[in-house]
Amino acid sequence: MASPANAKSKNRRRTATQIFLRFGGIALAVGIALSGAIYASERFEQFLIRDPRFFLPGPPDYGLESPNLELHGLHYASRQRVLRLFDPDYGRSLYLFPLKIRRVELLHVPWVHDASVARIWPNHIVVQITERKPAAFIKLPAEGMLRWAMIDEEGVILDPPPKSNFQLPVLAGVMGGETQEKRGVRVRRMQRLMRELGPLAASVSEVDASDLDDLKITEKAGGGAVTLMLGDRNFSSRLKNFLAHYPEIHRSMPQAGSFDLRLDDRITGLEASRDAR
Repeated sequence: MASPANAKSKNRRRTATQIFLRFGGIALAVGIALSGAIYASERFEQFLIRDPRFFLPGPPDYGLESPNLELHGLHYASRQRVLRLFDPDYGRSLYLFPLKIRRVELLHVPWVHDASVARIWPNHIVVQITERKPAAFIKLPAEGMLRWAMIDEEGVILDPPPKSNFQLPVLAGVMGGETQEKRGVRVRRMQRLMRELGPLAASVSEVDASDLDDLKITEKAGGGAVTLMLGDRNFSSRLKNFLAHYPEIHRSMPQAGSFDLRLDDRITGLEASRDAR
């Protein structure tokens, strides 16, 4: 006859065995389910990669564009340069399309400020471009000459697109060798000045931001143009004061082409490198 201690020991062993079998069965079932899910996932992935229904069709003929690649927002950026970025994707599954890589490449295309790329199943790509907005014309040295370019508020230099007609001021003081951040500061200083001038900005043909604390403008006045030193504040009131007194100033100083307006209570005319008041 088994002692009570032996009976308890057998019960513990039986219970441990049952627990082991139960959890072992659960683990086996989970393993089988997981293996099945991995297998099904791999089969589905191969289906997406190999099935021709998910291939991005290329252009129907040389010189044409693929109807399955939609480009929106392009005006001045090179359409051909953008299209060439997608040449490796034609004839491949949309599942393999490198969204992030293509977006980064688009951001390196001149005039492109931002871009989004979307996969539209089963076989379409939609690209939305946001282009840069030029703020001014600039003149840059090139091979001993000056060439015209454009610049946006972030200091990015842009080549003027053909057959474009931008009504923008000229910004002087920008140098191509400067950092983009420094160029952007000069552009934004110009924009602040133009905003403060309001309607008066229409007669400003050039802003010189060589000295960020002493902005100069070229202003139409008396049938000609004069250079005005406006300093770093009170741009609108200083220009209004000058225009109100210009007929009288011009009569007394007809040869003066530059004026110092940095002091709010006076206008100093600069004539033949000599100050006259």
